[in-house]
Amino acid sequence: MFTSSTKIIPEVGAVPRHVAIIMDGNGRWAGRRMLPRVAGHKRGVEAVREVIKGCADQGVEFLTLFAFSSENWRRPADEVSFLMQLFMLALEQEVAKLHQNNIRFKVIGDLSRFEPRLVGLIREGERLTANNGRCTLTVAANYGGRWDIANAVRAMLAEHPEYAGGFDPDALAPYLAMAYAPEPDLFIRTGGEHRISNFLLWQLAYTELYFTDLLWPDFDREALAAAIRSYQQRERRFGRTSEQLRAATR
Repeated sequence: MFTSSTKIIPEVGAVPRHVAIIMDGNGRWAGRRMLPRVAGHKRGVEAVREVIKGCADQGVEFLTLFAFSSENWRRPADEVSFLMQLFMLALEQEVAKLHQNNIRFKVIGDLSRFEPRLVGLIREGERLTANNGRCTLTVAANYGGRWDIANAVRAMLAEHPEYAGGFDPDALAPYLAMAYAPEPDLFIRTGGEHRISNFLLWQLAYTELYFTDLLWPDFDREALAAAIRSYQQRERRFGRTSEQLRAATR
């Protein structure tokens, strides 16, 4: 379990240790080409492959992708159905490749609304790749940041009812969905929107934010490299002054 950046200043490297991405713009990418929205989702899977490879090659240890939010159930039923089928197909085709490349696969979110077959594929992929160490790929599916915090509070109070009268924020950390990973260093959102849309609300407290107008299917290794270059120009102070930061790095 990793310690919060609000308590301990994490080590900052030239390459972000953890990258989190909202993959936005599949539908608009398809619409601009007079294609059905599902064509954009299919093309988006190819972008996922490229970004996984790019992160692993650059030494990113954790990559977290927001694949399906708890709010995405509001989309048209046929699109939701297609996304579920695409998720199952991707699991069937890609998990073995992840394993061959020493990449660990995990899923966070409320899986109770998914079909048993889909949940089974998820759990099997997690078991198969559990001991891989090159990079950890986390897919957030039926996930919401508010759900994550509420779920963590319920789990914490079940084990520690004495906390009902109050607790230190660090007491909650082990119960969050991503307690196994450090907080993201770099957050990327494609598609031109400038919001975090209920994604990793607790974990993004000190994350560097990067927004791009590129639609997700057009986001490739060079686009990832550009985001990392932007990150490398940031001054990560974690509450300190610039003078303190310079003194600490001398």
